[in-house]
Amino acid sequence: MGEIFSRDELKQCNKEVLITLFLKLQEQMIEMNGKLDRMAEQLAVAQNHRYGRKSEKLDVIDGQLCFNFNEAEALLENIYVVEPVEEDVIPTVVKRKKTRGKRKEDLSRLPVETISHTLSEEELTDIFGPDGWKQLPDETYMRVKVEPARYTVEEHHVCVYAGKTTDKIVKAFRPKSLLRNSIATSSLVASIMNAKYVNGMPLDRIATDFRRNEVNISKQVMANWVIRCSERYLSPVYFRLHELLLKNDVIQQDETPVEVSKDGRPANSKSYMWVYWSGKYYTDQVIILYEYQKTRKAEHPPKISGRISRSL
Repeated sequence: MGEIFSRDELKQCNKEVLITLFLKLQEQMIEMNGKLDRMAEQLAVAQNHRYGRKSEKLDVIDGQLCFNFNEAEALLENIYVVEPVEEDVIPTVVKRKKTRGKRKEDLSRLPVETISHTLSEEELTDIFGPDGWKQLPDETYMRVKVEPARYTVEEHHVCVYAGKTTDKIVKAFRPKSLLRNSIATSSLVASIMNAKYVNGMPLDRIATDFRRNEVNISKQVMANWVIRCSERYLSPVYFRLHELLLKNDVIQQDETPVEVSKDGRPANSKSYMWVYWSGKYYTDQVIILYEYQKTRKAEHPPKISGRISRSL
């Protein structure tokens, strides 16, 4: 502030001087309050940076990947997964209803289950008398219902045969398991992958949903299934698509920030999911491949393509 006035000096000032002093003081107060608000905000940010919760969460970009990419790998770090036995997983066995394939224009992609509502012979006789009635075309209306997920145990019985006069023993053919000594089936693992990577559900939430249906599968076991099946069955498909992609004259690519856990770097380090696309002109064979990298350096595209490619 400038000059400081005493009480007696203020009493001697006229009205115009007092108004000028008051307005000047008001402007100074507004400026000081603004500075205090900015200082308080900076202090809160500094305290949160120093004492706040550390997280790997990145800014979510609308329309791009935002799921925890390596959740399965992070769950299995330094953990030995014990494959569950049949007695630990208790599904509810329900027999599916047989449906017939009637189609309607508005519900053409849904199976149709026909439910008939009839009257008995005795009821018709009481109403019309003996042989006094005939059946007309049915009155038809439609309703749409939703059935929750159903889980069924496949109990395989392998027949064993032995010769009456020899010691030879023969077993009937049994199909190969998806994973050796595992209760996992292709439909079960596919549903887990779909829930996680298509619907963006964490494995812990998927395990909780299983428990609601009386199926006890831990998230560590599901992570083990996802990784092993991806390496065994999906990797050959990926490498084959990679070979076909390299035959194109033009390959387009782009990178998207993703969230990962425990990749050997400090928290909040940005990681990237690179996408490689065969291009819109290759309509007869569209190939889209994803590749995880810790950075967005320009050296990553030549690694997969072996040539100069154009950014999307």
